[in-house]
Amino acid sequence: MENGPTPTLARMTYDRLRSDVLNGYWVPGRKLLMHELRERYDVGASPLREALNRLASEAWVVHSDQRGFTVVEASQERLDDLVRTRIAIESLAISQSIENKAQAWEETLVLAFHRLSRASRSISTDSYEENPEWERLHRNFHRALLAGCESRLMLDFCDQLYDQAYWYRQLTARVSYKERDVLEEHRALFEAVINGRADEAKRLVGEHYQRTAGIFREAY
Repeated sequence: MENGPTPTLARMTYDRLRSDVLNGYWVPGRKLLMHELRERYDVGASPLREALNRLASEAWVVHSDQRGFTVVEASQERLDDLVRTRIAIESLAISQSIENKAQAWEETLVLAFHRLSRASRSISTDSYEENPEWERLHRNFHRALLAGCESRLMLDFCDQLYDQAYWYRQLTARVSYKERDVLEEHRALFEAVINGRADEAKRLVGEHYQRTAGIFREAY
């Protein structure tokens, strides 16, 4: 009889499985077979079930009695809804950050953009291969844009939306790589925010996210 998993093992299994879903190792619509999961993560069924149930509660996987667990399907409708929601919430957070205009926030934002601007998006010069350090700095930059709003609830929600957007970006990254200048998009957004141009910043953040939706539309 299998012993119950320790919280650490269950959490590690969840983290690894979630990361593999988000980065596209387990593609949208893929059935997650227990024997494949046990082999990849080197754990028993109990921590895997706990991890899968948690991912299902977060809508990263879908569970049915007939098919078991499958990765959620990617859809244009879901992405469009995500983009609209993200633009609305982040536009509000940016407006509040600019209105508050705290010195510590500005210094954090300057540093976050500087670090992002010095990182390469891909570890390969010829094709897209994710650079984890760029992705970490990218997340920090987008969080820094919003952090001056001083709303923990809003920032936590934005983090959830970021994860969903990351999933779609990974699905389109190889198509979009070198077709858009993300550094200049980030630079324009940074300059609008740091100089207090709220209307321009909200327009730019909308255009920034709509580009991903457009690329997904063309690719799928």
